Amino acid sequence: MNTLSSTSTRTSHGSARWSTLLTWLDRLISHDLIALASRFSIAGVFWLSGRTKVEGWFTLTDTTFLLFRQDYALPLIPPEWAAYLATTAEHVLPILLVLGLFTRFAALGVLGMTAVIQFLVYPSAWPTHLSWAAPMLYLLGRGPGRWSLDHVAGWDVRRNP
Repeated sequence: MNTLSSTSTRTSHGSARWSTLLTWLDRLISHDLIALASRFSIAGVFWLSGRTKVEGWFTLTDTTFLLFRQDYALPLIPPEWAAYLATTAEHVLPILLVLGLFTRFAALGVLGMTAVIQFLVYPSAWPTHLSWAAPMLYLLGRGPGRWSLDHVAGWDVRRNP
């Protein structure tokens, strides 16, 4: 066997191994697993943030109102409204994400909150906000996966299964 055919054989074996590895990874790390991880990861971030703003089940703290008056001051909405809306969203949207219920709506809501935080509150924190946006964009584009109430209800209509 000459050098050229020996190299060609090694390359084709390497390609076959790489292809096998990629096929195995594709089966192991399915869309359903990525969607589940995306839903839970962002739900945790926003749920925990919401819990810092309340006492008991859902009583907004004085500190929350102070934050929305001073640090989070949004231009078009009164701080009290913003405090209630944001805190409610930080509680409701994560629950929807964990359940996989109205997932695309919940992902869009979290993505909207992330955009507001990025552009109006903490513009220099873009690496963190991008890490929140990426899984939400994935869920918007690909859906919640089979491990969701949306799928059980038949609402998980995807073009790319």
